Amino acid sequence: MAILLPRNDVLNVHPAPQGQHLSEHGSDWLWAATALFAFNTLVLFALKFKASRGERLWHYIWIVTNLVATFAYFAMAANLAWDVVSQRNQVRQHGPTRQIFWAKYVLWVVSFPAAIIAMGILSGVSWATIVFNIFLSWIWVIGYLVAAYVPSNYKWGFFAFAALAYIFLAFETLFRARRSANRVGINRDYMMLSGWTNLLWLLYPIAWGVSDGGNVIGVTKSMIFFGILDVLFITTLSYAFVFLSRRWDYSRLNIAFTQYGRVPIAVTYPEKHATTDQHSGVTEPHTAAPAV
Repeated sequence: MAILLPRNDVLNVHPAPQGQHLSEHGSDWLWAATALFAFNTLVLFALKFKASRGERLWHYIWIVTNLVATFAYFAMAANLAWDVVSQRNQVRQHGPTRQIFWAKYVLWVVSFPAAIIAMGILSGVSWATIVFNIFLSWIWVIGYLVAAYVPSNYKWGFFAFAALAYIFLAFETLFRARRSANRVGINRDYMMLSGWTNLLWLLYPIAWGVSDGGNVIGVTKSMIFFGILDVLFITTLSYAFVFLSRRWDYSRLNIAFTQYGRVPIAVTYPEKHATTDQHSGVTEPHTAAPAV
């Protein structure tokens, strides 16, 4: 039985630092999350073979996201990818230092843009808007990462700047993209997906404020908090996009990818691709074939 169910000896192999640190039970939770993300990766990869060519885009996005989540949570479960940072708040209750896992920030640099790309393509907004939203998410996440390493209360300045980026991002994904989604007849599904995304996004600042920011809760509790958010965020959106995509009208979503970018299916672009009739001088349009 000991061979089948070995004891978690991570903290013996990779000793925890002095001060606040991850407990064995916290590591157990992170191992469970790692297994879930690995399972999601395999399931989504298998479902990809049953999807039509146009639907595989969502599989690609979320396969990569779940795979990165597997890497990040494996590192944290193994008590790796962390630094010790001096704390200013709640020192009497939790001690002067705190173990900060930077691996979760690496995950958010991938998972937040993944949701932005998926929602942006679904809603039909421009590529410029999608890129703008991706940079907003990076500013948000990097702002939190920088703030987590600041040993004084100046960290809240970085937190405020990052929160501003989040507010801009919420406005773009909830309101501006909604108008575009309504034009392509996908408003109901889009609002469900973006509403769920922004509800969870709203909880990330709270989780950060009581953990890496305010040092109110311990490392293990904070990893459970962030783990629940990441599981709900990545797992729910992964399967929601994959299964809802089966009923979407791709001819209206304008997501046929060609050498001219994202265009409506079976559309002609005479100014992009045309042959000149030497006798009449009339140009003949050609149909832009979707890329495989």
